[in-house]
Amino acid sequence: MAWIYLATAAAFEVAFALGMKWSDGFTRLWPTLFTMVTVVGGIGFLTLALKTLPVSVAYPIWTAVGTLGTVALGFALLGESLTAAKVVSAVAIMAGVAGLKVSAG
Repeated sequence: MAWIYLATAAAFEVAFALGMKWSDGFTRLWPTLFTMVTVVGGIGFLTLALKTLPVSVAYPIWTAVGTLGTVALGFALLGESLTAAKVVSAVAIMAGVAGLKVSAG
């Protein structure tokens, strides 16, 4: 169940990052409220995951999945560039996440 909590926390983390962009510096009400809800959801589910998972595994995975999701959705939804350097960096992050997952058992 902890891994499901962690995956949910990561989804909230991606939504939080997008919400910050859409809020335009917290000047738009609904995106700002969305951002607040998603940050609480992300930290809440991460906290539930940490009841079982080691912080040395869960927190880096949470941030990495959040980063990868933000890069992908920044490209898909916001029209941000997806350069070769970004792709190589994303692959490196995925390798690190896989290593952390394997090390956790």
